[in-house]
Amino acid sequence: MTMHATARWTVRYGANLRFAGTELPRPEVRRVTTRHGRVPVHVYRPPGPDTGTAAHVHFHGGAWLMRYPGMDDWWCRFLAATARVVVLNVDFRTGPYVTYPVSQHQCHDVAAWAANGGGDLGLDRARITVGGFSSGGGLAASVCLQARDAGSFRPALQVLGVPALDMAAELPTGAGMISPALRGLVRRVYFPEPSARAHPYASPLLAPDLTGLPPAVVLTAERDTLRPDGDRYARRLREAGVTVEHDVSPGVDHYFLTEDPVRARTTMGQVADAVVRATSGPSR
Repeated sequence: MTMHATARWTVRYGANLRFAGTELPRPEVRRVTTRHGRVPVHVYRPPGPDTGTAAHVHFHGGAWLMRYPGMDDWWCRFLAATARVVVLNVDFRTGPYVTYPVSQHQCHDVAAWAANGGGDLGLDRARITVGGFSSGGGLAASVCLQARDAGSFRPALQVLGVPALDMAAELPTGAGMISPALRGLVRRVYFPEPSARAHPYASPLLAPDLTGLPPAVVLTAERDTLRPDGDRYARRLREAGVTVEHDVSPGVDHYFLTEDPVRARTTMGQVADAVVRATSGPSR
């Protein structure tokens, strides 16, 4: 609860990554109906009079314990300005106020709403991408599985940044930023039911079938304790016939972009280019 209340003053992640989009106005806030209530969605529009109909739906990190979409304001601005897409930053609910699968369901429902036009935003179903960092990367992978299984929509691309993909596994003891103690806290608060931790929507890495999923950009970090899961997911996606761009940032831990802002420019540009390619096809 303290993390929730103080996030806007304590979270500084990304402050040195404001490479583009700083001139964009404050995002508009829309409230989207989901099966677990209405969710605020922060809408960033690209510069210029014609914002287009392509959109990227973003899910922030915070280990399912911190509800603060503003932590990724820098990323949403960068992507809106560089890839020239509408960016929807989802303010989904987290622990300790809800437990699994509320965040996963809300994220899917907002993305499906975007794929159905996003109300008066007039978005194009064929030009919707999804993505996130850390737990948000796990949510993006979950959304793609949910969308495939339900037949609700098909993202044009999934961006999985240092994703948390296996909540059933133990983490190695060591000096990594994502520790066994943090994993234990997340399990107790957001995944309290042990059997649910192995469900594919909680742990996409454990999904028995990855066929039919959208193309992916998977970003992992050399020293991150979550790296093996991200690397394995990229490999399994390829084995399932999914097109994958897999990039490993050398020498860094979980905060892979802020630890090396120079390298981050390349990584962020790679993602923006992938979003542009994914959303430049014909409308439908």
